[in-house]
Amino acid sequence: MISYDPLFRTMNEKGITSYRLIKMGFSRSTYYAMKHGENISTHTVDQLCRLLKCNISDIMEYIEDPIEE
Repeated sequence: MISYDPLFRTMNEKGITSYRLIKMGFSRSTYYAMKHGENISTHTVDQLCRLLKCNISDIMEYIEDPIEE
């Protein structure tokens, strides 16, 4: 599964709140979708990298799902 925890860590490290990110032009609905682990487009990833001046790995990471028995 994809986790957006790196995004929230990056925002915290850079001192950027969700309010500020939205004021920078990021969609409020997309931000809340990410908070709930929903899918986003590569365009959204590109936009976040540009706004936060960071790499993709600073926004999302892959976490292997536990094997179900």
